Amino acid sequence: MDQPIPFAAFEAVEIRAGTVVDAQPFPEARKPALRLWLDFGAPIGVKRSSAQVTARYAPAALLGRQVLAVVNLAPRQVGPFVSEVLVLGVADADGAVVLVGPDQPVPNGSRMH
Repeated sequence: MDQPIPFAAFEAVEIRAGTVVDAQPFPEARKPALRLWLDFGAPIGVKRSSAQVTARYAPAALLGRQVLAVVNLAPRQVGPFVSEVLVLGVADADGAVVLVGPDQPVPNGSRMH
């Protein structure tokens, strides 16, 4: 394990629930990825993310799914697409990313505690 961080540093990271409202292939990405649009409710609104989740998810299967994302990182240019939030996931035994989200519906924008 790396060096521990102060708890205040963790508290500064805003991890919130959002619902996928659009998902499209991202053929311009260097690694296989999808372009996602996530609704975090007011006041955050809809934000975009590039996610390397193509091994486990088809775009249509993600519509309406709630996921967790870091919403207060600086935007990142990914080819011709600006990724505004970091969708969270963990690798399965084969290295494919499995998205992290609530197991019950929660209001969009709910912050992880």
